[in-house]
This record gives sequence, C-alpha cells and structure tokens, in this order.
Amino acid sequence: MNRSFLLSILSLFLFHPSVAQRSFFIDGYHGGIWGHYPNQYTGFIVEKLDQNPLWKINLEIEPVTWDFVQENDSQNYLHFKQIVENQSVSGKVEFVNPSYGQSYLFNLQGESVIRQFEYGIKKIKSHFPTAEFHTYSSEEPCFTSALPQILTSFGYSYASLKNPNTCWGGYTRAFGGELINWIGSDGSTLLTVPRYATEDLQPKSTWQTTAWNNSKAYKESAFKYGILNPIGMCLQDAGWKNGPWLGEPKNFSYTTWRNYFQNIADKKSIKTWKLNQEDLQVSLVWGAQILQKLAQETRRAENKIIMSEKIDAINSISNASTFNVGKFDSAWENLLLAQHHDSWIVPYNIVNKEKNWNWAQQVSYWAKNSNQICDSIVLKSIDQKSDNGLNFRVYNTQAYPRNEVIRINFPNNLENPQVFNSSGEFIKSQIIFKTDTSERKILFLASTPAMGFSTFKIKEAKIKVHQPYSSMATLIDDKCVINTNQYKIIFNASKGGIIEQLIAKKIDQKDFVALKGKRYFNEMRGFFYKKNMYVSSADNPAKITIIENGPIEVKLKIEGKISIHNFVQFITLTQNSAVIDVKTDVNWVGNPGIGQGYAQEKGWKADDYKKAFYNDSLKFLAVFPLAVSNQKVFKNSAFDVMKSGLSNTFFNTWDSIKNNLIVNWVDVVDNSGKYGITLLNDHTTSYTHDEKGVLGLTLQYSGMGLWGINYKIEGASKYNYALIPHRNNWAGANTWTQSINWNEPLQVFQVSSKSKTEETLFQLSRTGYEISSVTTEKKTMLIRIFNANDDLGKIALNLNVPINKAELVELNHKKKADLTLISQRNGKKVILLSIPKFGFRTIKLYF
Repeated sequence: MNRSFLLSILSLFLFHPSVAQRSFFIDGYHGGIWGHYPNQYTGFIVEKLDQNPLWKINLEIEPVTWDFVQENDSQNYLHFKQIVENQSVSGKVEFVNPSYGQSYLFNLQGESVIRQFEYGIKKIKSHFPTAEFHTYSSEEPCFTSALPQILTSFGYSYASLKNPNTCWGGYTRAFGGELINWIGSDGSTLLTVPRYATEDLQPKSTWQTTAWNNSKAYKESAFKYGILNPIGMCLQDAGWKNGPWLGEPKNFSYTTWRNYFQNIADKKSIKTWKLNQEDLQVSLVWGAQILQKLAQETRRAENKIIMSEKIDAINSISNASTFNVGKFDSAWENLLLAQHHDSWIVPYNIVNKEKNWNWAQQVSYWAKNSNQICDSIVLKSIDQKSDNGLNFRVYNTQAYPRNEVIRINFPNNLENPQVFNSSGEFIKSQIIFKTDTSERKILFLASTPAMGFSTFKIKEAKIKVHQPYSSMATLIDDKCVINTNQYKIIFNASKGGIIEQLIAKKIDQKDFVALKGKRYFNEMRGFFYKKNMYVSSADNPAKITIIENGPIEVKLKIEGKISIHNFVQFITLTQNSAVIDVKTDVNWVGNPGIGQGYAQEKGWKADDYKKAFYNDSLKFLAVFPLAVSNQKVFKNSAFDVMKSGLSNTFFNTWDSIKNNLIVNWVDVVDNSGKYGITLLNDHTTSYTHDEKGVLGLTLQYSGMGLWGINYKIEGASKYNYALIPHRNNWAGANTWTQSINWNEPLQVFQVSSKSKTEETLFQLSRTGYEISSVTTEKKTMLIRIFNANDDLGKIALNLNVPINKAELVELNHKKKADLTLISQRNGKKVILLSIPKFGFRTIKLYF
C-alpha cells in the first residue's frame, strides 16, 4: 500500500463530518427548593455521576437549596461535597448561575442584579468553600445587557447566551459563531458562546431552539457555518429522572462550560457583539393583574432597601461601632427570593404547600418582610426619643442637594402651624385638610444637602404669616386649567378627563399633545373581547375636583367610567418640578376580558405560536399621542440606556418577540434632540410605540396566559406613572437622575429636638451619576457610583467624613487600586474618579 493512498484514507478519516468533526453538550440541572428540587434528589445526582464517569454537569441551583439538602439529606450532601471539591478544569461539576433568586435580571434595577450574585456566591461558598465561578449560564433567558461588567467584577471569565430548552419567556437574538466577545454597556468584554446564527427556533415548539438535543441537523448547520466545535445545551429541571440528558456520549462529549472555553473552543476567529436590551427577545404576560402587583411590590421593596442602607450609613457615621456586617442581609435575602423568575412566569403555581400559597402570595410575604426589616433597622438608627416637639429629619439619598416637596401629618391642636428650618428661618408651606378623616398635612419644599439630612420644625406661629398666592387650578365649564411655573395643562371632563393641551412654559411654550389622530392624551383604552369592542375612558364624561390648589402643589381628582367600571385618577404637580405624577385606581366589576380573546375560544395549545398575551395593541393602555416629530425612542435597563431599533413594538407570535420592556423609563425625542418626553413607571411591564407617534403604557390584560392559565382580574387595580416633558435628549434632560429621584423620594422621620440638625457624607461635583448603594461593614464604608450619562472625564467625590484610606474594589471584594486622597484647605478630602459612561465603580473608605 503506497504512501499517497494512506494519506488519502487518513484525510477521509480526519475531515469527514460524521467521523472527525467533534461536538459537545452542556448538561446539568436548573431549579431549587423554591422552584423544584425533591427531597433526596441530591442522592439521584451523585448516583448518576458515579455511574457515568464521562458525564459532567453544570449547576443552576438556588443557593439556599443547599441549606435544605444539608439538613434533610446529610449523607448525600457530604458525598456531593466530595465530588464538588475538585474545582479544577477537569472537575465534574461547575456552578454556572449562583444568583440567589434565579432572577430574570432583565426586569431588575442594577443594584439588585449585583446583590443576586453577591448573596448567591456567598451562600454557595458557605457550603462548598472550594467553589469557583468562571462561567455564567442559565436555562431561562436570565440576561441583561450590563452583565459583562458585573460578571467580570465578580471574577468571571466566560458566559453563555443560550437557553435552548426553556424559551417560554423568550430567547436571545441569534448572532455569530463559536465564540464572541460580548461587549457590555460600559465597554467591558466577556468571552461568550452565543445562540449561534444557525441556531434556529425549533419547529413546532414554543420553548426550544435547535440546540436542545444536539441534533444532526443542528450540528451540520454549525459545521457549515464554520463552527468547529458546536455545543448544545439543556439544564434539566431538578426532579427529572433522566440522568445524562442524551444518554451515553456517542459522537459527542459532555463538558463543563469552563472546560469548553479553556480547552476546546476555537479562539482564532471571534466576532465582537455589543448586545443591547432588544437583543434579549423576551416577553411575559404583561398587564396581567397578578404580575403587575408582584412587580410593584418587589420594586417598592427594592427601592426601600437601597434607601434604608443609605440612611443607616448616614446615621451611623458619627459612631463607627454601629458598622455591623450583614445588618441588612435578611432584608436582601427576602427581596432576592421575591425576584425569582418563576414568580414572573408562573405566578399562579403553588410554591408554599404548607400555606397553599402561589408565587404571587409568597412574593408579597417576602416583600413585606424585607420592608419591615428595613423599617426596624432605620428606626433604631434614629434618635426618636419623644420630647413633645414636632422636629422632622428629611433624608436625601443621592449625591446632590435636593429641594423637593415633602408631606407631614401634624396634630389637630395646632391652629396656625408653620415650618421653620434648623436656623429658625420660616419656610413657605401649604396646609391640606382631609374632611373625611379629619387628617391634616403640611406641605413644603425641603432643602436637603447631598447624601445627608436637614431638620425642620413645625410649631404654632404667634403671628399668622400672610401667604398670598394665585390658585394654580381653575374649573371653567367642562374644562380644568392648571397653571404652574412649569406648565399650562387643560383637562377635558367631557372626554373622561383626558389632557387636550400640555404646554411646557420653559420649553419654548411647546404643546406636547398631538391634536390630530384618533387617540387622546392620557386616555385609557383597550379591546374588551367579551363585548367585541374597544372601550375607552374618553367614552364617558368625568367629574374633575380640585383637591389641592397651591401655592406649592396642585392636585386633581378625576372620577370617570370605563364602560361599567369606575376609575379615579389623581394628577399631581408641584411648583419648580417638571414631574407630572399620575395615580389611577380602577374598580373592576367582575373579570372583563381585555386583549386579544381568540385563545379563550380555541383553548390552550402549548405549541401554538400565536398567543393572546403577546398582542399589546389590544390591551388596556394609557396612550400619549405626542407632538414630537421624527421620533426616536430610548429606554433604560440595569446600568444601561439604549436607543430602540424597533419601528413599532407590536407582535403576536412566539417567533417574532420584540423586547418592549419599560424597566424604569422610556423616553421619546425628536430626531434633532430638541424636544422630548419621558414616561416613568413604578414597575417593569411593557410599553407601546407606533409609527404614528403614539406612546403607550400597558395597564391591564385579562385572558389566557401560559399553560392554559386564565390571568383574571380580581378587584381593583392601581397604576402609578409620571410624565416629564423636556428639552434636549434624555441625557441632556438628566432623565436618569429624574427617575432615581422619583424612585427614591426624600424620606421623613420624626426626631428628638436634641438630635443633630444636619449631616452630609459626601457630594459629587456634577450631575449625571447615581449613588447605587452605600453600605457599612466593620470600620469601612462601600460606595457604589454609576455614571449614567457623563462624558466629561474625571469627577470629584467630595468627602465630609474622616477617613485615612480609600481603595477601588471589585464586586468580589478584591482590591483593584489605591485611591489618592486630596486634602483641601478646610480639612476635607477629595477623590478624583474616572468612571466610563454606563460604568460603575465601588469605593471602599477606611475610617
């Protein structure tokens, strides 16, 4: 046999696809005691690992699960610990998603995303001290665009954007080949396996891509595209009894993600992808009452815990002995579990069998616990000894001075109450009487220092201070006209209280209401499929009552009907504020079907691509036709803002999902960036926008959801959103800061008259930054600062606290660099920081 013939045979062996080309598979488990993890299941896992020496698993198990396993299955727990001890690249187990509550992440604010990993990693290492964290991967679409900077700061090197076998809630956009460099919002880079450009959605499925079982067609398409080492994936639900998902490894190999990245994947040709939030093609039953309520509860708890940590830090600064490690741990642990992805996609599933609670009920319990823990800690840190004085401390949890309206109850025995600051200076105020409860409140603009507090006193004035002012609201026939120093707004009672004119006085007297078109500004409208007709708040006249009328604040009460359903809407504006706040209560009668109703008639089919809850165009929406030309849409997510690439937000099938989420805000601006308007919302849901320039907010859906569950309406619904017309684009209008201030309003507590009257920890030298968190531990303080929209270079952090050392630290607590403390003439210290746009930095101060 000659040499050339041997070479020919060898060539066929090496390069024939069915023989030489390799493929790999990611197997493992997803779930936990709150999702699904049967007792004794750890024994099943270790048994299968022992029986299958070539099997390797990747784990996405809720970290608190190991507490349960240790207590209830100690023998298998110890056996599993032995297996996990080997965390080398050749080991059999890799922890790929340690997040505490397995959250979707795309629905959270940035600090919550960080804490999901911080608390989850801490819990896992308490059970498995040798555990290492190299690759992030999830069975569900648990992604957000800022993950590269978060993960790299925790020490991660790799990520996967696949979720091939659980795409009920969506999937990532198909892009690229074997490996990509995932570029995060701040420019951070993470080596990542994407959902391949050739990884199609599985035909006749609404929950899979073709990578779910490493099919021949999937691998051949990958080979053809130039992917040398294609990899499939399925993190099985904990509780499944398959063992190795694809059985014995024939023509493929099981691997951990870390081993794949380090020893297998081809690193010669790597594309770069700056993934944005719309590349996460995700959708849930937006507008469903049960989902809306739990989203509101978790957002309130999320805001409260972040503010409470800051207030505690402010109060503790004069006594470093109160810097206790883990003071807020239990509050965070409750909140992080409340953010579990299952609560968002299966809110009706029973999760607490002992109490027969579904996910929504369990979330309410966790959120309430978190709030109560925060209240207890904060109140203990404040000197509240009663001395019969009406002294009130007003806290500002951001790094700039603020001057905003606060409201304080005061006793009925004061006939002429007035407000004075700590210097004894009179502060203009406004008294509000509630005749139905005899409750009295006093409103005033509280001037507060950056990251600190001011103190105010309410007392009986001996001489009545004359406060002449003009009314801010006037009723004229069926119209109500509001005039503040910011706006002139006309409400039309004959059309349900809609806004027919919104003139921004300081923005070239521009009217932001589009007069042409079929929709009204702030109209609420949806398709009621049981009636087979559209129903609108503008169909019936409303009653408008002026319940507050200056000089500081004006508030309208609009009472109307949506078909047979009564609604009450409160519109609040204050002098010197650009925010138009809208709170709406709808007292639903029964369970009206709202949205696209065909699914109710056809019944539930899991593989039906068309599902009623996808179609936002027929849901009950608050709509805002905008007089803004050539519109562009921007929206925020955790530590990121993106320009939308959608011509419109509408879709109605699983294979055409668009990311139309509002996390905190959506901003619409004209093409030149001259005029815009921001829509703020109090929870994550969907927004709508079309080619005609109509912005909308999803308020209500009632109908069939996933798995044949009727997402019904039970009782009243409450909505809270706000509008901010502005000049320039979102960055020029400081929209991120406006949103933070709306989410973190000034906080008021009654204190002793002997308490300190003013405090400030630090201040940033210019706007455009968010103080994401301030925490204390031992004799140190951690400050996390996010750059929302500043491109001007270094910023100064002006400190008002005695420190002797400062460091820049990563999220895994490793020191990144020493920071120079610049001494000022007044004895204070300044730190100059360089933070990229959409980047955050964590500063550690030593007292």
